[in-house]
Amino acid sequence: MRLVRVLSVASELYPLIKTGGLADVAGALPAALAAKDVAVRTLLPGFPAVLGALPAASLLHRFSDLFGGPARLLGAEVGGLDLLLIDAPHLYARPGGPYAGPDGIDWPDNARRFAALGRVAAAIGRGLLPGTEPDIVHAHDWQAGLAPAYLHYAPGRRPGTVMTVHNLAFQGQFPPDLLGELGLPPGAYAVDGVEYYGSIGYLKAGLQLADRITTVSPTYAAEIRTPEGGMGLDGLLRARAASLSGILNGIDTTVWDPATDRRLEATYAASDPAPRAANKAALQRRLGLAADPHALLFGVISRLSWQKGLDLLLDAVPALLAAGAQLALLGAGEARLEAGFTAAAGAHPGRIGVQLGYDESLAHLIQGGADALLVPSRFEPCGLTQLCALRYGAVPVVARVGGLADTVIDANEMALAAGAGTGVQFAPVTRDALEAAIGRTASLWAEPATWRSVQRNGMATDVSWARPAARYAALYRGLLSESASSSASAPAARSSVINGASSTA
Repeated sequence: MRLVRVLSVASELYPLIKTGGLADVAGALPAALAAKDVAVRTLLPGFPAVLGALPAASLLHRFSDLFGGPARLLGAEVGGLDLLLIDAPHLYARPGGPYAGPDGIDWPDNARRFAALGRVAAAIGRGLLPGTEPDIVHAHDWQAGLAPAYLHYAPGRRPGTVMTVHNLAFQGQFPPDLLGELGLPPGAYAVDGVEYYGSIGYLKAGLQLADRITTVSPTYAAEIRTPEGGMGLDGLLRARAASLSGILNGIDTTVWDPATDRRLEATYAASDPAPRAANKAALQRRLGLAADPHALLFGVISRLSWQKGLDLLLDAVPALLAAGAQLALLGAGEARLEAGFTAAAGAHPGRIGVQLGYDESLAHLIQGGADALLVPSRFEPCGLTQLCALRYGAVPVVARVGGLADTVIDANEMALAAGAGTGVQFAPVTRDALEAAIGRTASLWAEPATWRSVQRNGMATDVSWARPAARYAALYRGLLSESASSSASAPAARSSVINGASSTA
C-alpha cells in the first residue's frame, strides 16, 4: 500500500503544549495513522514551551520576513512525533498561553500569529521542503484555517486539504482591512471565500475552501448543520454536506491505561477493578472528602463554563447531596462558577472537594477513583473525558449531545437486559434532567451487581485510535484517488515567494 504523507497543522500538541482536547488528538493520532501507512509531520508555532522541550532541532529553512520579522523553520523529533516548528520570536516568544497573555486577554495580533501558521503550512504543501512534499495538508481548528485558503488561491499544483473542526464555537474572526496584509487576493473577500459577516473568518475559510471537512463525532456533524448548533455556519455546512464527515476521537491508550498508570494509588485491569477502592480512598483524602467507601463519588474534570453545563451542576448540588453522594471537581473557567463551587465546598466539608486549575495527576486519580464521571455539556463535539472514564471504570453520566451521545450507551432497562449499557445519558440539558440522571445513577449504585456490569461494559469498550485512524486513512486515500487524474499532469510548484512571504534558503 502506498505511503500517504500528511502535514498536520495545529496550534497545540500533547505533551508539548495543551489547553484542551485538540492537543490530545494532535499528539495521539500520528502514531495510530502510522499503522495505516500514513506518515504524519506536525507543524506547530514555536511557543516557548514547545521550543524549550526540544532536545535538538535542525534548521530547515529561513524566512526573511514572516509578518513583521525573520523566522526559521525547524525540524525535530520528540516522543516519536515528527515535528516542524515555526521559530518566530516576534510572533510567539511571549509569556502566557498560546492564545492569550497572563491576564487572559487575547493577543491583539492573533490574526498575524495564526496566519503565519497557515502561510507556512501552504508553503510546505507547495514544495518548500523538496523531497518531503505532503500529499495532504490537514488543518485543525480556526488557528490553522487559513492553510486551505492559501493553498486554494495559490497557482499551480497543490496537495489535498482537510479541515477538522474540533469546536465550532471558536471561529477566529478578524477585521477585513487585514486582507492585503495577510497576502490574500481581493477576490478572496467574498461569501464563497474568507468573508464571514463582515469580517475575515479563519475557520470559515477552512470550511469553505478545504477539499474535505471532518468533525469529531457523527452526531456533532449533524448538529452543526442545524441553526441551533451551527453557530452561524450551518448554511455553509449544509451546502458542503457531501464533503463533511464525523469521525469519533479516540484516546491514547498508553497514556490512559489503568493497568500501568503511575499516577494512580493502585493500578488495576478490567478483569479485576477491585483495586479502584484504594484510588477512591486516595482521592477522598486529597480533596478533603469523608473517607466513606460506600458513598457514591461523582467526579468532574472540566472547564467551568456554560458550554460544559457546569452552572446546571452547581444548581443541582442539593439533589446530589440528597442522594448521599460526594463530588470531586477539578477545573477552572468562569469566575462565577469558580466562586460557586468553592463556596459549595466550604458549605459542605467532607461532601464536596474542589481544586481549581488543572492537574494532570489529579485528573488521572479522579478517573481511577471516582465511581461516576459527570459531563453535563450543552454541546460537546466529541469529548475525551468520558472516553477516559469508560476505560478507567468511572461510569460516565452525560448529556445526550454530540460525541457524548455517540460514545456512551444509556443503561436503560432494555440495554441492561441486553448487557450493553455503559453509562447514563440525559436529555434535555436542563437542571431537572441532570438531577434525574443523578438519581438514576444513585439507583444503579444501590445495585452492586448491576453497577459492576455497567462498569465492565464500559471498560470493554474500544476507545483507542484504531478505528478513527482507519477512517482518516480511508478519507486521505479517497481524496488522493479522486484528485489523481486532474493533478497528475500539473507541474509541481516551486517558488521562493508563497503569497507574499519572502524566504531565503
